[in-house]
Parts: sequence; C-alpha cells; structure tokens
Amino acid sequence: MPVEITWWGHATVAVRDSGTTVLTDPLFGRRLGHLHRRAGSPPPPSAAEADVVLVSHLHSDHLHLASLARLAPGTRVLVPRGALHALAGLRRLSLRLAVYEMAAGDRIRIGPLTVRAVPAAHDGRRWAFGGAQASPIGYLVEGESRTYYSGDTGLFPAMAQLTGPVDLALLPVGGWGPYLGHGHLNAERAAEALTLLRPRSAIPVHYGTFWPMGMSAVRPHEFHGPGEEFERYAARLAPDVEVHRPAHGESVRPAVAR
Repeated sequence: MPVEITWWGHATVAVRDSGTTVLTDPLFGRRLGHLHRRAGSPPPPSAAEADVVLVSHLHSDHLHLASLARLAPGTRVLVPRGALHALAGLRRLSLRLAVYEMAAGDRIRIGPLTVRAVPAAHDGRRWAFGGAQASPIGYLVEGESRTYYSGDTGLFPAMAQLTGPVDLALLPVGGWGPYLGHGHLNAERAAEALTLLRPRSAIPVHYGTFWPMGMSAVRPHEFHGPGEEFERYAARLAPDVEVHRPAHGESVRPAVAR
C-alpha cells in the first residue's frame, strides 16, 4: 500500500501508512497571536481525524492547544516528556485525549506502526523568556515506510546515527518570520541533512504558511522562497533524493522502496 503524505501547511502533515493516519504538530487556525495564515486555507475538519498525533516541542505553533482540542475523544497524542507538568491546558486536554509522554529512544506501537522518539536540537521552552520547558524531540514512524519527522531542529552530526535508515524525510526549511533563530534548518541546511540521512524521498515543511501581521513587505522571499530553494540545494547536494513539494492541502505518494 503506497504511503500518502498530505501537507496542511506549516509543520502539520498527515502521514497515511499501512492504513493508519499519523498527524504531526496540528495547527488548524487562521491566527496564532501576531501570526496570520498568509497562504493556504485552514485545514478542513477531516484533517483532525488521526490514529495518533505527534507533538515535537512546546512552542505554540507546534503544541497548539486549540487545535488539539479539535481531536476526537480518545485520540492518542505523543508529547515530549515533561509537557504535561509544564502546561495546565494540556493536562486538561488529557482528560479526554490519550496523552503519552515520550523521551528520545522511547517507542510505542500504534496498530501496525511503531513510533520512536528521536533527539532534536531546538529550544525546549514554551516561551522565549523562559518558564515551562521540555526537551524537544523528532519522530521516526516505521511501517511500509520509515518516515522521519524532525520537528524543529538544527543540523547536528549524529542526526542519521540516531534515526537510523530513513525512507522519507519531512524537514523544516523556513520559519514564520523574516529571520530564523538558533535550532532551525533553512533550505540549505535541510539539504545538507539529506546528505546525512540519505532518504529515498523528502518533503519540505514549516514554510510559506504563517507570517507576522503587518510584515508582508519585510524580506518576503523568506516566506515564498524556502521550498523552491530546498529543491535547488537538494538537487545539487543530494541528487539521488526525490523531492516532493506539495501545495497546501495536496497529497503526494513519494517513492519509499529501495
């Protein structure tokens, strides 16, 4: 059965593997604080239908409580270890959702899939000025494909060693503002990650969706350009990797067999 990937914008991706739907970092709304959805319509209600949801870290564009509240009761939600202690709103949601805390190296079986948490190099705080925190993670989903969702991360030498073999990589290539801070991949560094991971296919995420209000004219190429730039860098640095760049709401079936 082919693996199907649907990009809903930002870091929200539905992975359909072995008849099971995995949803990453759901962010369904039009607004998030000072950010607005500048491209792509908000995902339809059906986007919240998932067998398991993967949350990579505490930042509100990844652990978005209002989006998690749209999930059906009993949906399994994997979060970094310490997230329940850190966020009262998540503890309240755990009364109706099946929330499991994960640390790097932990595994959980979801039907025919195995989901393993892997390290990420990113800021673990909820807010930039401190407070609640939990170590960020990425995930490796093993079924028909070995799909790596990195969450937000910087490039680090042990990335491939810690994930093991990867068929499909979902990598962030941009951000939600004119400048990327520490612990992020831009288009070039994401392509460099391909040289370490050596997947069969790759899909860029975390770009071209949200942008600060009133800043449309500030470095607009940082909003529009990262996906195409990733394709160009990947073609030069990792020419054997098949890159797919779906539009918002579009589904693709990348090659994963070797």
